[in-house]
Amino acid sequence: MGSKLGLIIKREYLAKVRNRSFIVMTILSPLLIVGMIVLIAYLAKINDDEVRVVTVLNESSYFDEGFISSRNISYVYLDQISVEQAKDSTASMGYYGLLHIPKGNSIENVARQARLYTKDNPNTSVTQQLEGIFQKQLRQDRLGKLGVSSDQFSEVEKPFGLNLSTFEGEKSLKGINEIKAFIGGGFGYAIMMFIIIYGGFVMRSVIEEKTSRIIEVIISSVKPFQLMLGKIIGTSLAGITQFTIWIISASILLMLAVLLLGLDLGAMTGDAPLPSETMGGMSQFASMDSEMMMYAKEVFDIPWGLLIVSFFIYFVLGYLIYSSIYAAIGAAVDNETDTQQFIFPIIMPLMLGIYVGFFSVFSNPNGPIAVAFSLFPLTSPIVMLMRLPGGIGQGGVPLWQLLLSISLLIVTFLGIVSLAAKIYRVGILMYGKKPTYKELIKWLRY
Repeated sequence: MGSKLGLIIKREYLAKVRNRSFIVMTILSPLLIVGMIVLIAYLAKINDDEVRVVTVLNESSYFDEGFISSRNISYVYLDQISVEQAKDSTASMGYYGLLHIPKGNSIENVARQARLYTKDNPNTSVTQQLEGIFQKQLRQDRLGKLGVSSDQFSEVEKPFGLNLSTFEGEKSLKGINEIKAFIGGGFGYAIMMFIIIYGGFVMRSVIEEKTSRIIEVIISSVKPFQLMLGKIIGTSLAGITQFTIWIISASILLMLAVLLLGLDLGAMTGDAPLPSETMGGMSQFASMDSEMMMYAKEVFDIPWGLLIVSFFIYFVLGYLIYSSIYAAIGAAVDNETDTQQFIFPIIMPLMLGIYVGFFSVFSNPNGPIAVAFSLFPLTSPIVMLMRLPGGIGQGGVPLWQLLLSISLLIVTFLGIVSLAAKIYRVGILMYGKKPTYKELIKWLRY
């Protein structure tokens, strides 16, 4: 049995890696991925460098000092002209917009009458900054009427951040659970994509051999179970080969692109206010730098060894479970069109694992929803990996939950392979009939 299984695995592996489309996608995919990242970074850089010029026609005696040019907005003051002349001047100069602040007997009336004129619908970040200027001065005026001085107002406006610490006295950080969940989610998402792509390869391979009647010759020499297992393992090895080439080549290409083109990948995260604008002063900048180092340390302290080993375990078991189902579907139908009724129920647990996993792990990594989905075999390869960056034991995943999750995966794999083999054994020689769920259940009893 071992020699025959080995031959089937070798045949499936070589058939995949020698396929022209496999070779083309192995070469093109890293280029396309890196090209897309470079393009997004370049466009983000262009977008970040754009400075929007807003002209200000202030006819009131208020808001004289609020409009200070920043990295993304520059202000040009107009004076001694009408609103219509200001509009024409702004448009002719190609400026972004005109902020008109009319006369009024109070700052409240002036603020209510103020208007921003733009060619099209204004950018949200622009309106938010302008509204923030008005809001700050309105708040200061309202508090002034209650007897609060400018210095007192500055004290009131100072930002507040709650000190966070563990019971052991170590400083803890905001959002670190979300960062860890994103890292684990990346591993889970990779598993999901691998299952969908290469599980489909197994299914199409079975359909092709079945429709060409080659399968009748093959199963005269090997058992259907051996053939199914050989296809699953052979296709899996081909997929791992392709993924490995993608990761290595894409990493090299991305590093070369960053070094040669001088791109800042951090720009892809969007506009970030300058530290001096938001924190105010070098001491706050140093504090922020120290906090960034703490975040970096938290990411470095993630149990990467455990995460990578667990990824391999969940990757193998998850793929074997789903690819067995894909192989059974391929044996049950005559063409890919007939597979549509069966595909969605397979993909649904994977999608559920991604979306519910993020929702539950973000809010409470050890809550009942996160625990349940990390134990359920069809979603555990994704959700458990989202929880594992927190480590094992106190504050992380209890050891018994990890062991139980893996045990349930193994039991589920054995059960699904057994059921899939029954469908495969019957369906591999069935032609010209579109199966239903009722018929598949009958095949399981043979």
